[in-house]
Amino acid sequence: MGIRLGKVIYQSQPGVLWFECPGCGGIHQVFIDDTHRNKEGVIVQWRWNGDPDKPTFMPSVLVSKDDPKFRCHSWVKDGRIEFLSDCFHDLKGKTVDLPDWD
Repeated sequence: MGIRLGKVIYQSQPGVLWFECPGCGGIHQVFIDDTHRNKEGVIVQWRWNGDPDKPTFMPSVLVSKDDPKFRCHSWVKDGRIEFLSDCFHDLKGKTVDLPDWD
């Protein structure tokens, strides 16, 4: 999969970080450099605080935005994940620690 950077973050390639989501059970990726574009050609990039144990990513992380049955939407701040009310899963509206990635 890649290189484990800390307790909760993996790097799969330069500029691409991954973390486990305790809400939907998936793996979410964020791009922290300006080399990744979406299907419309727009640069997709998150700001990262550089802490692999207590990461903060800005802006929010939105997965499956066009499918409410699988949507997972959260803020990751200081190693905690705050799930927004538009998530499909039971952790919507709750904030929990990011799980350690073994």
